[in-house]
Amino acid sequence: MRRLGHFVVRHPRRILIVSVLLIALAGAVGASVVDHLSTGGFEDPASESTRAAARIEEVFGIADPDLVLLVSSKTGSVDDPEVAVAGLKLTRSLANEAGVGRVESYWSLGGAPPLRSLDGSKAMVLAHLEGSQNEKNDTLEVVTPKYERSDGVITVAAGGFAEVFRQVTSQVEKDLVRSEMVAIPILLVLLLFVFRSAVAAALPLGVGVVAVLGTLLILRAVAAITEVSIFALNLTTGMGLGLGIDYSLFIVSRFREELAGGKSVHDSVVRTVETAGRTVVFSAVAVAASLSALLLFPIVFLRSFAYAGIPVVALASVGATVTLPALLAILGPRIDSLSVRRPKEVTAERATWHRIAMFVMRRPIPIATAGIAVLLLLGTPFLGVRLGLPDDRVLPPGAPGRVVSDQLRANFAGNEAFALSVLADGVDVDESKDDVEAFAVRLSEMDEVARVDAATGSYVAGQLLFKSRVLSRRFTAEDATFFSVVLDPSIEPQSTRAEQLVHRIRDLNGPFPVQVTGASADLVDSKQVAFERFPLALLWIGLVTLVSLFLLFGSIIIPVKALLLNLLSLTATFGAMVWVFQQGHFAEALDFTATGSLTLANIILMFCIAFGLSMDYEVFLLSRIKEEHDRTGENEASVALGLEKTGRIVTAAAALIAIVFIAMISSGVSFIKMFGMGLALAVIMDATLVRAALVPAFMKLMGSLNWWAPAPLRRVHERFGIREAPVGGVES
Repeated sequence: MRRLGHFVVRHPRRILIVSVLLIALAGAVGASVVDHLSTGGFEDPASESTRAAARIEEVFGIADPDLVLLVSSKTGSVDDPEVAVAGLKLTRSLANEAGVGRVESYWSLGGAPPLRSLDGSKAMVLAHLEGSQNEKNDTLEVVTPKYERSDGVITVAAGGFAEVFRQVTSQVEKDLVRSEMVAIPILLVLLLFVFRSAVAAALPLGVGVVAVLGTLLILRAVAAITEVSIFALNLTTGMGLGLGIDYSLFIVSRFREELAGGKSVHDSVVRTVETAGRTVVFSAVAVAASLSALLLFPIVFLRSFAYAGIPVVALASVGATVTLPALLAILGPRIDSLSVRRPKEVTAERATWHRIAMFVMRRPIPIATAGIAVLLLLGTPFLGVRLGLPDDRVLPPGAPGRVVSDQLRANFAGNEAFALSVLADGVDVDESKDDVEAFAVRLSEMDEVARVDAATGSYVAGQLLFKSRVLSRRFTAEDATFFSVVLDPSIEPQSTRAEQLVHRIRDLNGPFPVQVTGASADLVDSKQVAFERFPLALLWIGLVTLVSLFLLFGSIIIPVKALLLNLLSLTATFGAMVWVFQQGHFAEALDFTATGSLTLANIILMFCIAFGLSMDYEVFLLSRIKEEHDRTGENEASVALGLEKTGRIVTAAAALIAIVFIAMISSGVSFIKMFGMGLALAVIMDATLVRAALVPAFMKLMGSLNWWAPAPLRRVHERFGIREAPVGGVES
């Protein structure tokens, strides 16, 4: 790092010119990234449900409806002649639109009862769209406003899975702009409060913006190779601004300290890169390692956050340790230009943190016990967690797509959009007609099933309801057939009973092997892959954390303690998420709908990100404690001084990144709200209770054992370990 510091001060202008050119390129190319990102990617492409859905679409040309037009009659009944004429005209017109494939409706199917509401005033038109998710979005942007209308004898509203998530995409784009407009002014004010200088305050914010722009360019390149979820943009903005500001905060603070200590600009920059820069780089490695665990999951939504998170952490680190020091080398003392007040003395603040540390270390056992009890108590709601997948209820009540879905749930006997499809591949219906009928009867007799449609007819409670040539054509292909299993209206597609139904169908000893797909099957398969891969992700994060902290500190006690404290603090965060977003506390105030479950991918995502961020502050604090311990050999004094020296700056950094995540709570998409609130709570919890109480308490209790390692590992550390340069009493 010392060599990097010397390189920066020798070539500051070249570094800045290259940085400006790269920023311009990133802004020009990365600005279009939204058009190349996907709104899907929540399922495992190798799962049974995904493969079965693809096979059904390939063989039968049928998929779950992307667009549902809810047609309401102004005259009373959808069976009135003028309404039927309008319904058929609407169906035919929609089928002729570019990008629209198969279209079916209550009227085109000869009055199919499932597509008619209980009171007869509403009916459905189901449309299947062609192309990728992004191509479907393009089609819907034309079709939806064209067909949503109220004229003549009918009123038409648009919903369905693809339309809902088109609206989610649009909402996310609006939310990103709004959260930035909310967060950036607040961040600038807080930075002015911390630095008392407009120039010094602008530098960290600038690094954050650069990290965001650079990541957009990288995402644009990645999206050209593989599918990337649009929701990764939220992480790009949140962590780009947050970590860019955090890392720069430490660099700028240290540079000002060195200048105040009488060093030249040249020496101050070198010393800053050598000390604070080393800590920033190590912290970035720890955060990136946690995010890299997301690559172990085959789900595009999760992998996308690694595609975004790793570059944004790396760019924030490079910006803080290369570009920012180059700018500091040019600015020198002018960093304090445009001062809003004389710099505030921080002696009193440091004394406060020193007193807190000493207070805790005089009572380590009761404080540690109380702290652990509080975290475990806050985490108890997580024992009742239920996991689900996102549906239309991620949108706020009143959103157009949400309104249609709510009406479908309330007014129709079965939820056709969430029916299960059971594929029997390699079955000739003509030769196996009796087996097909017998299997359909068995499916219809299950308690959770409202109706089963098959090539041989439609069945309810084991009885044939009706036969239809339409059904025969729809469910029959060469050497293949499938069954549409409509759930009982009382059963949510993502409920435990729906999951159990999927398992029971898959376990049926029928006349032929079957595959099950649909929303409930997607959830079953997503849980399976998550439960299979999460232990591997946890093992990866744990190993990287333990090895990295050992290389930095030369201890096996410190890494284990840090790992356990991080896991403990996260229990409180996830307990709060269950209490708020699953159980629905403050749902009205936060404007979301509690569905009785948490989005599965969000839990995994938040764990990996929150763990990395928690380790961020742990590294800054422990680095300072280790430095003091190496200098004095005194455990208690080094802990108190470490907290004293880092207390103010870490508090400011935590407050700033928390503001970035809190701004996401204004989102109109519920799982983005959860993402923002959860990460803000994790940061706040780690920067307060863990840092101020549990770390000093455990450091006191372990005493000299804090820095212990067996002789063979000590030799490994002496050869390969990372050594922080000695610091002469200033923040690092």
